[in-house]
Amino acid sequence: MKILILNCGSSSVKYQLMDMTERIALAKGSVERIGMRGAILTHLRHDGDKVKIAGEIIDHQMAIEFILGILLSPNHGVIKDKSEIAAVGHRVVHGGEKFTSSVLITEEVMDKLHDCIDLAPLHNPHNIKGIRASQRLLPNIPQTGIFDTAFHSTLPDYAYIYGLPYLLYKRYSIRRFGFHGTSHFYVSRETAKFLNKPVEELKMVTCHLGNGCSIAAVDKGKSVDTSMGFTPVEGLLMGTRCGDLDCAAILYIMSREELGLNEANALMNKHSGLQGISGVSSDMREIIEETEKGNKQAELALNVFCYRLKKYIASYAAAMSGLDCIVFTGGIGERGAEVRKRSVAGLEFMGVKLELEKNKTVAAERALISAPDSKISVVVMPTNEELVIAIDTERLVREMRK
Repeated sequence: MKILILNCGSSSVKYQLMDMTERIALAKGSVERIGMRGAILTHLRHDGDKVKIAGEIIDHQMAIEFILGILLSPNHGVIKDKSEIAAVGHRVVHGGEKFTSSVLITEEVMDKLHDCIDLAPLHNPHNIKGIRASQRLLPNIPQTGIFDTAFHSTLPDYAYIYGLPYLLYKRYSIRRFGFHGTSHFYVSRETAKFLNKPVEELKMVTCHLGNGCSIAAVDKGKSVDTSMGFTPVEGLLMGTRCGDLDCAAILYIMSREELGLNEANALMNKHSGLQGISGVSSDMREIIEETEKGNKQAELALNVFCYRLKKYIASYAAAMSGLDCIVFTGGIGERGAEVRKRSVAGLEFMGVKLELEKNKTVAAERALISAPDSKISVVVMPTNEELVIAIDTERLVREMRK
């Protein structure tokens, strides 16, 4: 079975075509700058063939047309006919309380997705555009929705309720939802296999660290707490997002700087985090380079990032009444040896001990980087969110056909 995976953003579409027999990506790529000058499709085939195509790509439907065209291309493609695509799996950022698991797309589902737009106005509308475009272009092919929030639907109420009037939760669903669910699900399962232990017997803290960052407490395979909240702004320091913030501080800034809602939103989402503190970059690699040159603001940004991560790791160990494993994933988690080292330094009282030389050499590979006498395993586990989407899509399609 071949499954096309689509991740539609405001001006981009990322894609992979997965062969589920071999569980490999036959091709993957992205369309960037949709609706802008200089739109470009980047396509990489599994054998290393790579091509970039520039064009006028005005909307998501045209972007998906370009993707289908390159997948069918005699020179760069991997299929001969659209009928070889058995299903399309869509990443959907926010399912609210309406979607706690993956679903086949129906008109009823689409109506409910529209109801979730207010919960993720920067993401869900573009996810919906991608679904509608692929329905038009692949009308007889099953479509599925895989939700970033679904894995965290097992949070207990005391973990997801905010200290606001309960009426606001009932009226507007103001609560912690959490994100990066497919990644936390995947690495928790793969880490259990890697350690040769049942996931139902493990207490894990999974750290998804990239431009967006979140951490989850996974107890016996279920998410019981997570750092991102009602939106992806809460929690850890991120590339350009502020993370945890006294909500009165933003009201004070809005008053002093005479900011409107959109400007305040941009401040917290696009001009804060590593970028805001360092004044240099949102890229952790550049932050570390600047730190090595003696840049004090870059050093501060790195310290804030690792300090917050360490606090969350320890607090989630308390929440689960124990901890067996810390997992690092995402671009920073998989490649950031310095971040991993600083984030667990000081957790020796919990029994965490890193094998420092091993930690230095590991990059984007499965590895145990804790010392042999460490009471808590520390693991680097590359994530594969697209594979989770493909597996869930395959399952739903097979169930539909029974």
